[in-house]
Amino acid sequence: MEQVLGIIERITFQNEENGYTIAKMQIGPRSDLVCIVGFLPLITPGMTVRCQGGWKQHLIHGQQFEVQQYSIEAPANLLGIKKYLGSGLVKGIGPVYADKIVSHFGLDTLHVIDTCPDKLLEVEGLGKKRVEKIISCWTDQKTIRDVMVFLQGHGVSPAFAQKIYKVYQKDSIKNVTENPFRLAKDIFGIGFKTADTLASKLNILKDSVVRIDAGIEFVLSELANDGHVCYPLEEFLQVAEKLLEVPSSMIHQRISFLKEANCIEIFNLVYEANLISFIWIKALFSAETGIAKEIKRLKHSNTSLREIQLDKAIGWVQEQLSITLAEQQILAVKQGLSEKFQIITGGPGTGKSTITKAILRISSKLSSKILLAAPTGRAAKRMSEITGQTAKTIHSLLEFDFKKRGFKRSSDNPLDCDLIIIDEASMIDTYLMYHLLKAVPSHARVILIGDIYQLPSVGPGNVLKEMIASNEIPVTILTEIFRQAKGSKIISNAHRINSGFFPDITPKQDSDFFFIEAEEVEKVLKEIVTLVVQRLPQKYHFHPLDDIQVLAPMKKGIVGTENLNAILQQQLNSKENALIKFGRKFMVGDKVMQIRNNYQKEVFNGDVGKIMAIDITEQSIVVNFDGNEVVYESAELDEVVLAYAISVHKYQGSECPCIVMPVHTTHFKLLQRNLLYTGVTRGKQLVVLVGTKRALAMAVKNDEVKRRHTGLKSALLGYL
Repeated sequence: MEQVLGIIERITFQNEENGYTIAKMQIGPRSDLVCIVGFLPLITPGMTVRCQGGWKQHLIHGQQFEVQQYSIEAPANLLGIKKYLGSGLVKGIGPVYADKIVSHFGLDTLHVIDTCPDKLLEVEGLGKKRVEKIISCWTDQKTIRDVMVFLQGHGVSPAFAQKIYKVYQKDSIKNVTENPFRLAKDIFGIGFKTADTLASKLNILKDSVVRIDAGIEFVLSELANDGHVCYPLEEFLQVAEKLLEVPSSMIHQRISFLKEANCIEIFNLVYEANLISFIWIKALFSAETGIAKEIKRLKHSNTSLREIQLDKAIGWVQEQLSITLAEQQILAVKQGLSEKFQIITGGPGTGKSTITKAILRISSKLSSKILLAAPTGRAAKRMSEITGQTAKTIHSLLEFDFKKRGFKRSSDNPLDCDLIIIDEASMIDTYLMYHLLKAVPSHARVILIGDIYQLPSVGPGNVLKEMIASNEIPVTILTEIFRQAKGSKIISNAHRINSGFFPDITPKQDSDFFFIEAEEVEKVLKEIVTLVVQRLPQKYHFHPLDDIQVLAPMKKGIVGTENLNAILQQQLNSKENALIKFGRKFMVGDKVMQIRNNYQKEVFNGDVGKIMAIDITEQSIVVNFDGNEVVYESAELDEVVLAYAISVHKYQGSECPCIVMPVHTTHFKLLQRNLLYTGVTRGKQLVVLVGTKRALAMAVKNDEVKRRHTGLKSALLGYL
C-alpha cells in the first residue's frame, strides 16, 4: 500500500452513521489539495493524518487517494499546529488565538497544552476563564477520542461519541462495556440494533436475559414510534423472535418476568369480534387507563362556573361579535357552556374559530381563569391571533421540572383555571393527553377542538378519534362550510379530498389552489425549486423562507425532504461561512427545525426557526424560534435539521401563507388521503401541488389508514 502524510484542510462530506468521508488534504509543499476518500470518522480540519491506501482515477472527480487505514499524528510543523488549534476543535481557540499561542510556544505548543496548560496565561489576551475553557475542552477531546477509538473498534458509529461522553463523562467506556443496551435508553439516536452490534463485539450471548429484555423493550418502543400504544401479543412475539433470533418460548418467559417486574402489561381486549391478548409498555398502559380515569373525574365533578340562560347568552354573543351562528355552531357553543367535557371537530371553513371566540366571550363574563393551549408553538400562536388572548403550548402550560424529569403541574399541583380550551387536539398523543388531564382541576370545564381527518399524532395513540368513537364524551361534528370559505379552492378541495373526490385542478387566474403537472421526478424537483426561488416571490411577493413552506411525504428520494433541503439551501442561502458537522452544513439565515422535545431549551419536536449566528470557534449555533433564541453546542446539532422542506407529519398544527408539495408516484407508499388532506390544509393563501394526476388520484383513493393499536376506547368503556 502507498502512504501519504498531510494536514486535513477541509471536509467535503462525512456520513454521520458510518464515518465515510471525502476530504481535502494538504500534502507537504504541493500547491494543490489532494482528495482523500474512505472511512475516516475521527478526522476534523487541521488534523495531521497518515493514510495508507492507493491512488485511483474517478471518472468525474479526478484523482483520489482511497484510504484503507489511517492514524492521527501530532502536527509536525508550525503550520500544522496552527491549523489544528484554529480548526474549532478546541473551544476557546480560533485562528487568531491559535496564531498567538503557536507564535509564543512554537513546536512545543501541544506539549505545553498537554502537560502544563497554565503556561497559556503567558500568551497576551488569554485570560484565566478562556484558559480554563481550553483546558477543559482539551481534556474532553482526549477522552472523547478514546471513546471514539473504542466504539470504532467495536463497529459503532463515532457520531455518538460526544453524546455518550456528555451523558457518562469519564465512565463512558466502563458503562458501555458493562451494559451496552443502556445506550438505547440513555442516548438519543442510538437504538437496540446499534447497541446489539456492540454487545456482540463484547461477547454478550444472543440468549442472555439482558439482551432479550432489552429487545422486548426495544420492539415495544419501536411500535410506539409507529403510533401503536399496545400490540397483539402473538404478532409481537413474531416481531421479537425475528429481531432477537431466539425461540419465542424464551421471549415469552422473559415477558412473564417483565410483567411481574411491572415493566410491561398484558390484557385481553375484544379485537374484530375475538378476545385476544395485547401487550403494553407499562407507562403507556398507565397513560391510557389514566386518561379514562381523569375524563370520568372531570365529567362527574361540579363546575365552578355559575349557570346561565343559554339562549339569552347566544343572542348576546352574536350581537357582540356581529355574527350569525349556524345551528351546529349554536349546539357547540351551548355544549361548551354546559358540559364539563366536550369535543368539537370539523374540517377547514366549518367555523371552529368562530365557536371558540363565542365561548370565550361568554365565559369571560363568568370567570377570568381561562386557559388556552395547543400542542405546538405555531398552533398556540395562531390561537392567540384568532382569539386575541394569550395561548401557550401544552408543555409550557404544564411547566417541566428538570430535577424530577417531569411536569410540575399535575394532580397535586393543578392548573389554576375554570375553563381550558385546547386547539389542534388531534395532534396530542397518549402521554401528553394523560399529563394534561391530570393537571386540570375537577371543577374546570374542558373543551378539545380538532380535525380528526388530519394525520394522527406523531407520538403513540389516536386519542381524539378514540375519545369520539367511545361515545362517552359529548361531541359536536361540524360539516357545514360557511359562505366566506366557499370561495376558497383550498377549503373546497380539502373537503373534496376528504370525501374521496378528485380535487378541482382547473386552472383559474385568481385561484388559491394550483396543480402543475410534471411526469418525470426531475421535472417535479426543478418546478418546485423555480416556484420557491423565483415565481412565487415575484408574483405574490412571498418571502421564500418566511412565507413559503415545501412539504413532502418522504425523507428520501429526488423530491424527498433531504434532497429538497440541500438544493433549496444552495439556491437561497449559499454563504461561505458554514459550520459543517458530520457532513451537515449550517449557515446564518438557514431555516431549521427541532426534531425532538428539549424541555431544557423549551423547544419541541416540529418547532421551526432561523439560524441567527454561528461560532466556528465554539462549534455552536444560535437559532431564533419565534423570539426565543436557543444555543446549540456541537454535540446537540443532531437535534436540528434544515427546514426549507419538511415532512407533512412534522408540519401538523402549523400554517403558512403558501404551501408547495410534490405529489408523485415515487412516494407511492405514502400517497394517502389523510396525508394529502393535512398538507393542503396547511396553506392559508395559496397551495401548489406539483406532480402527476395519477399520483394525486392514488392519494385521494387511498383511505386505508394504517391502523394504530390502542386500548383507549376500551378503557373509556370500562373494559381496562
